Amino acid sequence: MAAQLQQFQRVSQDRAAACAAASAWRTPGRMLAAGLTLALAASAVQAQLVVLSGRMGERALLVVDGQPYTVAVGQTVAGVKLLGWKGDVAEVERSGRRYPMRVGETPVLLGVAPPRSAGGREIVLSASSGGHFTAGGTINGKQVRFMVDTGATLVSLGKDDADRLGIDLSNARQGSTQTANGQVPVWLVTLNSVRIGDVELSNVGAAVLPQPMPMVLLGNSFLSRMNMKRENDVMRLELR
Repeated sequence: MAAQLQQFQRVSQDRAAACAAASAWRTPGRMLAAGLTLALAASAVQAQLVVLSGRMGERALLVVDGQPYTVAVGQTVAGVKLLGWKGDVAEVERSGRRYPMRVGETPVLLGVAPPRSAGGREIVLSASSGGHFTAGGTINGKQVRFMVDTGATLVSLGKDDADRLGIDLSNARQGSTQTANGQVPVWLVTLNSVRIGDVELSNVGAAVLPQPMPMVLLGNSFLSRMNMKRENDVMRLELR
């Protein structure tokens, strides 16, 4: 067991380093909108970046803000509690909110306020400490995390997320986007549904990039169907 834990710590530290490096990339958001940098860093008081990197029996192997932990059911580490397992999904809790997590999925920001809605027509977002507007939501009924990107023509996501969401790329149209490193091929698809809070849109155009992305970019194929208003650190999106 000690050898397993030492191996896990090395793997977890590598994963944590990879996550940190991801936030420093020239992200697809920057590729699609010049000058926009995707920041995953969050205030230690407001949010925590958590990765479920593995499982050992009923114990979860969590990386919380870059620090690896082996967590038993019912145990709390760094303010994050492992409630239990539902199949291969771990349910964790922070500050009274519950979050499902799967091994190897995109890092999750715990402690970010969920988007509010008004009668299913309005989304209200607050800026993060980095000045970006992010929100939890779903694509085709499966959980993702969005970042608003007014410079992106389409909702944009990495191929790893597309595979997880069950998006079929076999018949997708081919396209390309210009990046700082040259042309990058993309798959052009139509998402059955994109949902944030109580607001759900159907038939939303999207671009799938070959490299992983820390968040899904909420581009103009979604935003153009909303009226957008920003007041200081609050953004309101209302259905047209």
